[in-house]
Amino acid sequence: MTFQRARSEEQREIRRRAILDTAAAMLDEMPVAEVSLNELSRRVGLAKSNVLRYFESREAVLLELLDAFLESWLAELADELAAGVEAHAAPEVRAGQLAEILSRSLADRVVLCDLFGAQGGVLEHNVSVEVVKRHKRSSLTRLAAMTELVRRHLPELGDGAQLFCLMSLVSAGALSAYVPPPPSLLAAYADEPALGVLHLELRDALRVSFVSALLGVLPRA
Repeated sequence: MTFQRARSEEQREIRRRAILDTAAAMLDEMPVAEVSLNELSRRVGLAKSNVLRYFESREAVLLELLDAFLESWLAELADELAAGVEAHAAPEVRAGQLAEILSRSLADRVVLCDLFGAQGGVLEHNVSVEVVKRHKRSSLTRLAAMTELVRRHLPELGDGAQLFCLMSLVSAGALSAYVPPPPSLLAAYADEPALGVLHLELRDALRVSFVSALLGVLPRA
C-alpha cells in the first residue's frame, strides 16, 4: 500500500484509519509485545516518520485500538446479556449466568484481553499527557457503560458494580498472559501431569474469577 501526501482532513483521516486497520490486522497475527512501529510502517506503506505524524508512538496506536475494541465488545455484550440472563431468577443464578457470559465473551476476544494486559505496564508509557488524558476519558466512559449493563441485570450489586467491572477487565488482562502456555510448559505438563493441576483454560479461569468476585460483592441475606 502506498500513499500520496495527505492534503485534506479527509485524506488525513483515511491515512489514520489505514494505520489503525493495519495495526489491528497485525494483532490478529502476533501478541501486543511483538507489534513494532517499524513493521507497522512497512505494512502500511509509510515511512516511520510519517506514521508518527498521525500517532506519536506505537503505544498511542494501540491505546486507540483498545478503546475501539472495547466499544465494539460492549455493544455485543449488551445483546449477549439480554439473551442469557434470566430477569426473574434469583440473584445467585443471575450472577452465575453473568459470570458465564462474561467469561465466554472475553475468552473469545484474545486480542482485547492482550491489550488489557499491556495497558498499565506498557501502553500507558511512551505517550504524552494529552494522549493519556484522552485515553482515560474514553476508558471511564466505557467503564460506566459496562457498569450500567451489569447493574441492569444484577441490580443487587449496587455500588459494587463498578468495582466488579474494573476488576473483571484487569483479571482478563492478567489471566490472558498465561494462555496459551508456552511449548516448554506444555511439555512439562505432559511429562509430569501433576505440575498442571492448577492450569485452566482462559474461559474457565475467568469464570472462576468472576463468580468469586460476584459472590463477594453481592449483599448477604
